[in-house]
Amino acid sequence: MTMPRVNEYAPVAAGALAERVVLVTGACGGLGTATAKAAARAGATVIITGRRKRQLEQLYDAMLQEHLPEPVIHPMDIESATPADYEALADGIERDLGRLDGIVHAAVSFPGLTPLAMHKPDQFLRALHVNVSAPFALTQACLPLLAKAPDSAVVFVLDDPELLSRAHWGAYGASKAALERMAEILHQENDRGSVRVQCLLPGPMRTALRREAYFGEDTFRHPPPDAAAEAVVYLLSPQGTATRGAVLDLRKA
Repeated sequence: MTMPRVNEYAPVAAGALAERVVLVTGACGGLGTATAKAAARAGATVIITGRRKRQLEQLYDAMLQEHLPEPVIHPMDIESATPADYEALADGIERDLGRLDGIVHAAVSFPGLTPLAMHKPDQFLRALHVNVSAPFALTQACLPLLAKAPDSAVVFVLDDPELLSRAHWGAYGASKAALERMAEILHQENDRGSVRVQCLLPGPMRTALRREAYFGEDTFRHPPPDAAAEAVVYLLSPQGTATRGAVLDLRKA
């Protein structure tokens, strides 16, 4: 069984995320950066995480230059982070901000297109950890805090399953399939509480991952990730309850 697909969403009203706190992983990546800015434009206080502190600081400065709500920087390398690190993050959010209303799992590991017979085991395991195990551990640590909010959302970012089931997609393809299944299980376990579980399936975007996966393609013919980021904001907002337990599929939007 796979999560149901929906293809339509409505732009959110100004201030739709006002007074909400949102955590964005992989905030230095294409979709992560766009999501952090879009959520802040909608009024949220955004916690930006990533492994490169300097890039987080640059994103922080860029958001202030746009006169967006001041973000909170939390450097974290999810490849090496432990459950204790995630618990400390959740405790710090509750202590310093008092609430958590959403998590966007935008961090990703893409080891390249490789036949399984040639896939380096350490790269395979790293992709599974970053793309599946780390989102699990972070979400688990934050669930008690998310449950205290009257309405909260956990958003997982997927990729095109019709492409990823083909040859050479290796650990990335396997991990994204596992991520959707984990999201479905989490939804089944939280289908009636205040915590919503949802997924986003973007269309082709102008990102570094796209350039690496489709070497030689003119990625500038694809849109930047801004539209996908606006869809994430919709999922995080009260309007997103309409797609609870579903995948917002932008490939046909």
